[in-house]
Amino acid sequence: MLLEAVFHRPTMPWAYACDENTIHLRLRTKRDDVKRAFAVAGDKYAWDQTRQTLPMTKRFSDALFDYWQVAVRPPFRRLRYGFMLRSGRETVWYGENGFSREPLADAHGLFEYPFLHPGDVFRPPEWAKEVVFYQIFPDRFANGDPSNDPPGTEPWGGRPTPRSVFGGDLAGIIDRLDYLAELGVNALYLTPIFEAPSNHKYDTKDYRKIDPHFGDAETLRRLVAACHERGIRVVLDAVFNHCGAEFAPFVDVLEKGRDSAYAGWFHVREWPPAVRDGIPTYDTFAFVPTMPKLNTEHPKVRDYLLGVAEYWIETADIDGWRLDVADEVDHRFWRDFRKTVKRAKPDAYIVGEIWHDASPWLQGDQFDAVMNYPFADAVLDFFAKERIDAKQFADAIGSLLARYPDPVTEVAFNLLGSHDTPRLLTMCGGDKRRMKLAVLFQLTFPGAPCIYYGDEIGMTGGGDPDCRRCMIWDADRQDRDLFAHYRTLIALRRANSALRTGDFRFLRARPGDRRLVYERKDENAHFVIFLNAGRRAANVSAAVPEGRWTDVWTGEAVEATGRRLTLRLPAYGFRMLKRDTP
Repeated sequence: MLLEAVFHRPTMPWAYACDENTIHLRLRTKRDDVKRAFAVAGDKYAWDQTRQTLPMTKRFSDALFDYWQVAVRPPFRRLRYGFMLRSGRETVWYGENGFSREPLADAHGLFEYPFLHPGDVFRPPEWAKEVVFYQIFPDRFANGDPSNDPPGTEPWGGRPTPRSVFGGDLAGIIDRLDYLAELGVNALYLTPIFEAPSNHKYDTKDYRKIDPHFGDAETLRRLVAACHERGIRVVLDAVFNHCGAEFAPFVDVLEKGRDSAYAGWFHVREWPPAVRDGIPTYDTFAFVPTMPKLNTEHPKVRDYLLGVAEYWIETADIDGWRLDVADEVDHRFWRDFRKTVKRAKPDAYIVGEIWHDASPWLQGDQFDAVMNYPFADAVLDFFAKERIDAKQFADAIGSLLARYPDPVTEVAFNLLGSHDTPRLLTMCGGDKRRMKLAVLFQLTFPGAPCIYYGDEIGMTGGGDPDCRRCMIWDADRQDRDLFAHYRTLIALRRANSALRTGDFRFLRARPGDRRLVYERKDENAHFVIFLNAGRRAANVSAAVPEGRWTDVWTGEAVEATGRRLTLRLPAYGFRMLKRDTP
């Protein structure tokens, strides 16, 4: 065994409270090196009486490592533990003090989880495990009230520019809720709707006022109430890293300089605030002068923004917040933000915009989830851009699954495109078959999938602002076959817990190959998905349990009688088999 590859620490995600009675232990070993792994665990005050040896399961693998996991239920909520590793005739014990060839004689030198406190359990909202999100860019979704159109509103459907406006509003979303219900989504994420001069509204002028071109607070209340009647949750966008140049405190700073009562609300490096050689003398978002960065460590800024977070929950009964540029705001602020939001609505969903490893924000004291761009990167590289083979894809997904505790994975905000990226169909080179496979994987993977408005009807577009085109409402111009693909997958996901929170495992993912097989299963059902992401028809085989399976797409019965099941799939084809668990 390569002991240098073995790793564990008694912290997330290697040791964590899964629920009030259960601790998950995770161990890393070199890939295909260790044949069996066990956790040796017991109570530190009654080691001899409580010690037990528990087999671990190889849950994930990436290019270099295997990740083993076991659930332990300590009888007295205290846990001291080590690991026993076996490969062939070799057995090694591993604890906090290192490795030993001798069996563990006592609890000395082992890892410790001192006490399982209920308050330490990561508790995202249960409903976040059940939803399929739909992201809406309000100005481009639907115009329900032409009377509030801003000056210069362009005809619906024109090619967007950075400054163009098309009149979409909250009333338009209300008008189209039947469409969203038909699609099957049960949660909305709206990009910013508060007063701001731009079309995207990420340069906030007034955090307590709905932009008049979108409606008013009463319109938002009607939207949320109508959504709730249909079982649809509503999450709004919080832009707390920065404001807009028309935000009253910043205007006051520009007018009065150091003498402004709001001088401490911003990070001014050189007075007076100005732009010199293209660089602002104050901190901003991405050097954009009209987006000055807020000083969230300033007590009055903190109180103001936390008040905003609470205000819209109480005023409109929204169900959560998406946090813009979340990684550039201090952790202390987000800890206070979580307390404020959860006090106002205990099951509110908090999702941060973070494009990289977000472990520091997902310890249970800040966010429930983040926008899972690493997931999107892996899916797009395999299905859309065809840059990697099946093994590289499975390795990337395995690495991602090993990065976070299971409760985090179950509510991760899994997107394939957004207002910040090119459209999914465009990234697939216009090939709807590739797009269907990507969507199939997204909607059968653990987490909370999110659909960017219009993807489900085949809308295209490059990077911002082209990805922000107006929603197509002419049925003759909508791809209804693609819509049916989304609707069927959403219905299957919502009807089967195995596709939401069941175990996930790759059954086939080989180097140099574009055929893939994976399974989702729980106590209710067992799914196996066969994919051919190649450009030619091919046989795809994998080991599956014997018995009668049903193709959920066609209703056809498939009998697995041998050690392996082989299916013939067309180029970019798939079969989705289900076996009900007795």
